[in-house]
Amino acid sequence: MFIFVRGQFRRFLNTCLWSLQGWMAAWASEMSLRQWTIVNILSAALAFTLDLTAAERAIILGFGLLILAAELFNTAIEEIVDHLSPERHPFAKKAKDCGSAGVALTAMAGGAAWLVLLIG
Repeated sequence: MFIFVRGQFRRFLNTCLWSLQGWMAAWASEMSLRQWTIVNILSAALAFTLDLTAAERAIILGFGLLILAAELFNTAIEEIVDHLSPERHPFAKKAKDCGSAGVALTAMAGGAAWLVLLIG
């Protein structure tokens, strides 16, 4: 039992390390990730400044994290597409455009949540 728990703990630590390495790699190369991070910091600050319920704050913070996750997925798509298809190709363009659209839709969902909270 102890060996199992120790192995799972080691795997968890490795997962955290790999995630941090992914974040740092994307941070170093993706201006959009840095921009969305700044937007999320401002959004979180506003969420804690306004008189919102805990659930409303959770929704805003959750959408912010989803936007960052979408941006990381988009970065992963772009990296692998650029690696596999360095020349221009309609499939590569479609994959990259769809990834970008996923980020845009996630951001619109976050914006809609803010809009509903502010006017509702």
